[in-house]
Amino acid sequence: MSRSLNKVTLIGNLGNDPEVRSTTGGNRVATFSLATSRTWNGPAGDKQEKTEWHRCVVWNTKSSQLADIVERYVKKGDKLYVEGRIEYRQWQDKDGQTRYSTEINVRELIMLSGARGGGEFGGESSYGGSGGAPRQRAATPERAKAASPAGGDFEDFPGALEDEDDDLPF
Repeated sequence: MSRSLNKVTLIGNLGNDPEVRSTTGGNRVATFSLATSRTWNGPAGDKQEKTEWHRCVVWNTKSSQLADIVERYVKKGDKLYVEGRIEYRQWQDKDGQTRYSTEINVRELIMLSGARGGGEFGGESSYGGSGGAPRQRAATPERAKAASPAGGDFEDFPGALEDEDDDLPF
């Protein structure tokens, strides 16, 4: 049997405050643009940078109130981890022209900016979420990387391993 996978994982910064609206059916949806950047050295040794913008869409569902959480806790400039699937849409605009859109349908969201607590939003499996307030992440090495202060670089993490005062079972 042939299998396929549509999974996107991004870590980036919000370009603007999220836009939250209600559909005619009463469902809530939040949209925001997430910037990811990469840097490299050009042929002449000069530093090059390219920023990609990703349109992210977060829906409230029966088991998740992620759009409400985005509205309440996420602000312009925040560093976020988002996980979801990529979707392509097309539609006719009011002038009859065909328009295209590429979106990330977000299923998991983790705030990496330390200013507001760096919480994780999601249900028990952390996919889909169950709403409410941010849940603090456990102090494991993988999660300590993501909770770097004020969205700092992940290189700061190795110093945390030198602490003798931790409650890790290994």
